[in-house]
Amino acid sequence: MEKVSKIQAQITELRERKAKLALGGGQDKLDKQHKGGKLSARERIGLFFDPNTFQESGLFANQRCVDFGMAGKESPSDGVVTGVGTVDGRYVNTASQDFTVFGGSAGEVHCAKIVESMEASLRTGVPFVFFNDSGGARIQEGTYSLAGYGKVFYTNTQLSGVVPQISLICGPCAGGAAYSPALTDFIIQTRQAQMFITGPQVIKQVTGEDITAEALGGPSAQIDRSGVVHFVAENDEHAVGICKRLLSFLPNNNTQDPPVLGGSYSLEPDYSLDEVIPDDAKHPYDVRDVIRKIVDFNDFMESQETYAMNIVVGFARITGMPVGIIANQPKHMAGVIDIDASDKAAGFVRFCNAFNIPIVTLVDTPGYLPGIDQEHRGIIRHGAKLLFAYSAATVPKITVILRKAYGGAYVAMCCKDLAADRVYAWPSAEVAVMGAEGAAEIVFRREIDSAEDKPATRKALAETYRERFSTPYTAAAARVVDDIIEPNQTRVEIAKTLEGLVTKRTLRPAKKHGLIPL
Repeated sequence: MEKVSKIQAQITELRERKAKLALGGGQDKLDKQHKGGKLSARERIGLFFDPNTFQESGLFANQRCVDFGMAGKESPSDGVVTGVGTVDGRYVNTASQDFTVFGGSAGEVHCAKIVESMEASLRTGVPFVFFNDSGGARIQEGTYSLAGYGKVFYTNTQLSGVVPQISLICGPCAGGAAYSPALTDFIIQTRQAQMFITGPQVIKQVTGEDITAEALGGPSAQIDRSGVVHFVAENDEHAVGICKRLLSFLPNNNTQDPPVLGGSYSLEPDYSLDEVIPDDAKHPYDVRDVIRKIVDFNDFMESQETYAMNIVVGFARITGMPVGIIANQPKHMAGVIDIDASDKAAGFVRFCNAFNIPIVTLVDTPGYLPGIDQEHRGIIRHGAKLLFAYSAATVPKITVILRKAYGGAYVAMCCKDLAADRVYAWPSAEVAVMGAEGAAEIVFRREIDSAEDKPATRKALAETYRERFSTPYTAAAARVVDDIIEPNQTRVEIAKTLEGLVTKRTLRPAKKHGLIPL
């Protein structure tokens, strides 16, 4: 029998140890993970990264708690896989929680590994992607676990605005664990996952209310109602696909421009845009029809699609250049701006500005949503966020007024006086303090009150007001609109403007940071 050298024996031992650690909590727990419709931590990484590019860090890490029977217990990789690899050829750092090891609970070593991966992103200027699948803090480690969470939150904040941060919620994300995703830029949640601060049992104990985990923290709760989540995925594979697509629009860090795709792009007029706006100004239409016609290959990646649906935000490309799109949605609530729409749009503007992504704004809004509920909940404060976000943004800003642009909402949707670089209007645009019908009631009150046929007089005077004050020609004469364009030329004009704004530079007063109304 051939004698095995010492180094060969050591290599064999190393391979055996790595193979064992790669199983996490064991084959039985992996099988249970699969039975629940979830991939393992390493399977998610295998799907996400380009083949044979992932380099793991901390494979041999182990917990060091000695209390509550934890002394000597093995915790493979301490329940989180961390490392770096390439995604479509670009480097990305990651942490992927392993639910098969102590339920993916976060202890001291677990959190330290996550922080190290995040700090590596900060040093190298590449995105950080976090796969969440955890029952929360590791109770046996007490304050060490809480301190670990604190370091994760602190590091999330250090990365904010420097490199893109994306969280994928692939399982439970409970208690303090939920705050790290909340500090990242985008959250993708699978339909099997739940995300909440206090679970159903705690809520029942405190309030007596009986609620399921799905109803409390499932995707419909956290995107439709709370607005915490940005994208919903059918499963882990779908979530990885969404994440990859999202990364394709983003630069590696805040010192780089977003990746421009080369190629040949059509800039022919699209005459179907001429028919988008209904003849009756009260009739709705879907603004996404406009968006898809002005972007490359009708490809629009909408964010928070089912939250605050009166405003639409998302990413697209125009002649290969990534842009952020913000548009009022007349199809929902007539496109009014309310509290949730303000928050949604303001957050998106802030992200685009942080990562050098030009902003295209499509305007069709009758104003802010009136009502006691909105006033009491702080529409003034929330609405001011949108004003602040646009005003603070220094990236190229292009605005197209499609139809209604009334009052404060006209200003909030990146008007010329909020430093929009170029403002276009369609012939159907109405720029005014308020709608012609409401304005006529105020301006021509005496004439209407004294008229024999009040409805006819009201209608005629409203049309007089519209022709005198609401047309795009009046706005262009006042230089709040740079040009009035045919709808079919919208893509052409935006593309030319973007090209001319590539070298845009804006100097702002020196300060630590502005104080956005929170």
